[in-house]
Amino acid sequence: MTRKNHFISAVFFTALLSAGSMQLHAQNALATVPPAKTTPVTPAAPTADDLAKLRLTIEQNPNSLEAHEAYLKASGFTKYGTPEDPAFVKQYEDWMKKFPNSAVVAYALGHAFAGKESPKAKPYLLRAVEIDPGFDKAYFDLWIDGERWGDFKASAAYLAKAKNAAPSNPDYAFYYANTFSNTDVKEYKRLSLDVAKNFPNTERGAQALYWLGNRIQNTQEKIAFYEQQKRDFPADKFSWTSSGMSEYYGILLKSDASKALALAQEMLQLKGKDARDAKAWDANIVLAKNIMQVQALLSEGKTADAAAVMDKVAVPRYSTAKEYIVFLKSRTLDGAGKTEEAYKNLLSVYAKEPTEELSRQMIQYGNKLGKDQSKVNEDIWYMRDTAAKDAPDFNLENYFTKNNVSLSDYKGKVVLITYWFPGCGPCRGEFPHFENVVKKFKGRNDFVYLGINIVADQDDYVLPFMKSSGYSFTPLKDNDKWQKGPLDNRNAAPVNFLLGPDGKIIFANFRTDAGTEQTLETMISSTLSKKVKKA
Repeated sequence: MTRKNHFISAVFFTALLSAGSMQLHAQNALATVPPAKTTPVTPAAPTADDLAKLRLTIEQNPNSLEAHEAYLKASGFTKYGTPEDPAFVKQYEDWMKKFPNSAVVAYALGHAFAGKESPKAKPYLLRAVEIDPGFDKAYFDLWIDGERWGDFKASAAYLAKAKNAAPSNPDYAFYYANTFSNTDVKEYKRLSLDVAKNFPNTERGAQALYWLGNRIQNTQEKIAFYEQQKRDFPADKFSWTSSGMSEYYGILLKSDASKALALAQEMLQLKGKDARDAKAWDANIVLAKNIMQVQALLSEGKTADAAAVMDKVAVPRYSTAKEYIVFLKSRTLDGAGKTEEAYKNLLSVYAKEPTEELSRQMIQYGNKLGKDQSKVNEDIWYMRDTAAKDAPDFNLENYFTKNNVSLSDYKGKVVLITYWFPGCGPCRGEFPHFENVVKKFKGRNDFVYLGINIVADQDDYVLPFMKSSGYSFTPLKDNDKWQKGPLDNRNAAPVNFLLGPDGKIIFANFRTDAGTEQTLETMISSTLSKKVKKA
């Protein structure tokens, strides 16, 4: 993945979707790219006179946010990859002494550090709200900074203060609603619907409905949220609706392919000016037509013909209908007398992404072939072992003990590894779901959960984050002294791996959310039960 200098500030972001990437399922769309570790790129520097003029403007108007924003931009201080300029910091500290009653001066420096995801932001932001208890922007920065410290209760309180100080700000209302997504679903739905109602002409309104549709497990509720999004936030005006319609299409494909086709045709008319959108929705139209044809052929008993059509259907990697399409393909193959192929079709998917329904149908076809549960398990592990790669060893520092640990230290254990960093919103969004699963294996000495922080500049966040959050992974500090190879973080996070007791990578590059916790649990439990062959 290409390095980019960007900042994703939302704790719950498991994806960043746009109209151009609407085919990607939310949890896999994009991992957060950390601050660049390469040689800093110096921005086009303003002249000394330019900076002097900007400083003079601040001297004359210390409470002008616009003046500080202009100076921050010109200085390049907030850009990722730029070294911290002591002179810049000293300038602001001098201004704080000169203008002790200016909340804006303290906020400007705190905001600059927060933009760099620096642990140094907090004291300046706290000083700003101490001077001005109604300073919504400072509370907003304290919210996201608090997430990096792992102090979620205090963080949510800061966001509530930002929202109360500026009730007409859709950002605050949207983010505040999402603080309840893992703790109080009823309140989360109520507040998110309020965002859609109170901010009808904003992307935040469309985004609130998108995440409701994405997160809520009940299918009828999902449909209702996507229909509301489609009606109140037209896809040709709101990019989050484009993303929502992609997921809605997958739901409709499973229940009524003709409705999925109608939606795809409507979206092509609305979004066809964009080449990528046109290509995606053209493909969706073809897929819906093929599914309708298959269903019609099956109803006529023409299973061989249905299997021939399904043979042309590519299973989308990111789609809410992915599993349904896999099932349909196996059904047609079995009906055409190709039960072995139907079984292998399910087996190939289950080996990588195990679910209860995949298991049920796979065993059904396996039994038809004379395979009992034991033989099915052998087939699963033959496929996994064939694809498994050796994990390269590492020697990384444990933040708690300051001692170095090696991956080889855990030989004989199942090891769950996540690459993360405190500023990674998708990482923080995924951790609660990991924790829901990991706690089921608490007390087992044959299972280890490791988290490798890939951004050294955020080291100061790590121990407070671990202590405040209560998360159970062992935090390790990454370094460049080991060959990652197949255990590669690709300079992004979160990226996850599950290693077997023989040190091989069994599952790679997976993500976990509320809907896939059971899959992760199955991955871990099946790997724990795997018998390691002795040399």
